[in-house]
Amino acid sequence: MTKGLYLRLALDGIRKNKRFYLPYILASVGVTAMFYIVDYFQFSKTVAQMPGGDTVQATIEIGIFVLALFSAIFLFYTNSFLIRRRKREFGLYNILGMSKRNLFSLIVWETVIIASISLVGGMLLGILFSKLAELILANILKAQTTFGMEIPPNSILFTLKIFLPIFLLIMLNSLRQVRFSTAVALLKSESVGEKPPKANYFFGILGIVLLAAAYYIAVSIRDPVVAMVVFFLAVAMVITGTYLTMISGSVMLCRILQKNKRYYYKPNHFVSVSSMVYRMKRNGAGLASICILATMVLVMISSTASLYFGSENSLLQRYPREFNMNFYMNDFDGFSDENIEKIKGAVAETLGEYGGDVRNVIDFRTATTAGFLDMSDGTVETNVGYFNLYDTGSLDNGIFIFYFVSLDDYNKTYNTNETLNPGEAMAYVFRNRYDRDEISFNRGETFKIKKQVPEFQVPGEGVASSAASMVLIVPDIEAAIGALAGEANFNGDRIVEPTWYYGFDTGLSEDEQTKYSSKIWEAFKEKLPSENCGVDHRLFEGRALERRSFYSLYGGLFFLGILLSIVFIFAAVLIIYYKQISEGYEDRSRFEIMQNVGMTSKEIRKSINSQLLTVFFLPIVFAALHLCFAFPIIKKILLLFGLSNYVLFFAVTVGCFAVFAGFYTLVYKITSNSYYNIVSGIKED
Repeated sequence: MTKGLYLRLALDGIRKNKRFYLPYILASVGVTAMFYIVDYFQFSKTVAQMPGGDTVQATIEIGIFVLALFSAIFLFYTNSFLIRRRKREFGLYNILGMSKRNLFSLIVWETVIIASISLVGGMLLGILFSKLAELILANILKAQTTFGMEIPPNSILFTLKIFLPIFLLIMLNSLRQVRFSTAVALLKSESVGEKPPKANYFFGILGIVLLAAAYYIAVSIRDPVVAMVVFFLAVAMVITGTYLTMISGSVMLCRILQKNKRYYYKPNHFVSVSSMVYRMKRNGAGLASICILATMVLVMISSTASLYFGSENSLLQRYPREFNMNFYMNDFDGFSDENIEKIKGAVAETLGEYGGDVRNVIDFRTATTAGFLDMSDGTVETNVGYFNLYDTGSLDNGIFIFYFVSLDDYNKTYNTNETLNPGEAMAYVFRNRYDRDEISFNRGETFKIKKQVPEFQVPGEGVASSAASMVLIVPDIEAAIGALAGEANFNGDRIVEPTWYYGFDTGLSEDEQTKYSSKIWEAFKEKLPSENCGVDHRLFEGRALERRSFYSLYGGLFFLGILLSIVFIFAAVLIIYYKQISEGYEDRSRFEIMQNVGMTSKEIRKSINSQLLTVFFLPIVFAALHLCFAFPIIKKILLLFGLSNYVLFFAVTVGCFAVFAGFYTLVYKITSNSYYNIVSGIKED
């Protein structure tokens, strides 16, 4: 045989099976294009020059790894539908005299054609839409971009390095399946049913146990850092449990339905249940894949969208004023009114040199420490061998950061006229609750909680930490600290930090704040060195400067979430399509027999709806269940990124699920019509 014949046969095979090959080729082109676009951002000079572009590129590296792994799994999975469909044709060629070597040549040519179309078409499409994606990213980051076209050679080479081996492995897998199959086995490949999996009850119970364990982890973990560590373990358990439960569950469901004679022996149920029994393992695996993809989409888009749309709120909570200063004093002498007025004067003088002034001020003295709070008896363990002040985020949720604030400062800041007796305190709790009327510090003082105040601006370090915070408003800070003031941690650092917080707005525009922030800070340090105001060290933060990092991180994650969600949705739709089409061809002969014995088109439609409704909405139900149990652990993880607006996260999650469920129903409607057309003999190729 000539090479031209193999090429013609390959092209003819693709053309005749276009209902199967066209979606596969489009999927390959789409995945390649999406990979190129994601990789484009890693090497793009334009993206690197955007404000926060380096953060985006670091985030994109995660997406590249995920997308490469998923592309390999996805293309292998979808190709399995193709090779199953083509085996009968290969068997016929084999009987007519074509050797296995000839079949190998045919498969190689088909792979070369599909790989060439996918790689060339995918990269052309990626190059075409990379600029659009860049403009979308710039809009998300609130950045400016140029209108020139950029084609990084590294992105093209890296895309080829990833996808050429994938197509090579797919080809070798196809050759393997043909090599170890006889001509008769190839001819009957589509009509051979599956044997029920052995020990399905064992695997079903194991799957349920894994899901229950993963759910327990998700709802019981209370520390955000621990949640981040165990999240991927829980994900692996959910994926394994979903596959085991759905594969074994489909077997058990079919058996239960078959034993129910009143249900099974009805025209619209008999054929549908019999068809499901015929391919129960594959049916369960397909449903599990759809469920996992749906869950991944919902988790990614809801969490990243919540971070992005809540970024301004998180920014304002973290930086309540345009300029925020923390002065960590050497001792409590630095809290004197004379010293603080000296600092304020230097700040105002420096700011005035750049056209700004001090307005909307919030300032207070605080002594800061941390400890384990036992909610059952209200005692606080401040054992300095366990932790230090800046390591609280890695500990269990019993850790609180405590801020002892002067009553005078509180009344002045919030324009109140509260009074306290010695030994009394007012409390404000952030990210937790405390209902007892007393709190006692080991090696410290005991306070009677007079009342809970409705609001207090927790310092930025408390907002940034994953630990809860408690503000204790006391008559005298130094007296309230007592013996704790002399304690040191395992590093030799003091565990009580006398700090003066000073936040204010400036009257400067956003651009002026960004432009002058570092200059103002440097000029202030020169004007008033630390040693001249009793300061050990000091921290200066400008909201305008930090806004860039907030939007670059959250915007980059949101953009990556959108890209990966598009790929996963596309994969789920394609799996559903192949599932319906392949099962339609497998079931057509059964429905033809039923039509010959009197089954009407209306009864066929009822039987199809019975079969699809029995299993088709299981993935979305399981995805909703996974999402509900994942909500608590994702909420904890988002806390590490500064998002504490749980109402927003809940609303976005519900909205994403509603949109996805509507889209899923639409896909069900379209693919069920395709299934009906095939089994009823309509629109034959």
